[in-house]
Amino acid sequence: MTLDWQHFTPWAALSGGLLIGIAAGAFALLAGRIAGISGIVGGLLQPGTVRQGWRWAFVAGLLAAPLGWLVVAGRPTITVAASPLLLVLAGLLVGLGTRYANGCTSGHGVCGLSRLSLRSLAAVLVFMATGFATVFALRHLL
Repeated sequence: MTLDWQHFTPWAALSGGLLIGIAAGAFALLAGRIAGISGIVGGLLQPGTVRQGWRWAFVAGLLAAPLGWLVVAGRPTITVAASPLLLVLAGLLVGLGTRYANGCTSGHGVCGLSRLSLRSLAAVLVFMATGFATVFALRHLL
């Protein structure tokens, strides 16, 4: 394995991780809620749910963050080596997985593990094992 030192960005990754941790902690302390993206967005799709303003604000912040990065660091070069159909299928499978796991990587991985939740640990282990198996199958078996 070789490391592409031109695109190795530990400071950007560290600052992004710190911001995610601070935001998740602040959200838990100030709103008393877990910052699980699938649950927040899923709540927007449920008819008759009242007081959704905080959900819309959260999603707006998620969408605004890349624009802030664009201003600070410029436009990154992105290469997607998959067909649009494969990307849609992958997104649907991730969505299905978050429903089965009763949460996503942000809810279980960031918030659940920091609270020492065994359920979140099990979910993250399944997320990771499934990701490893999928990459191995697609890159080495197919």
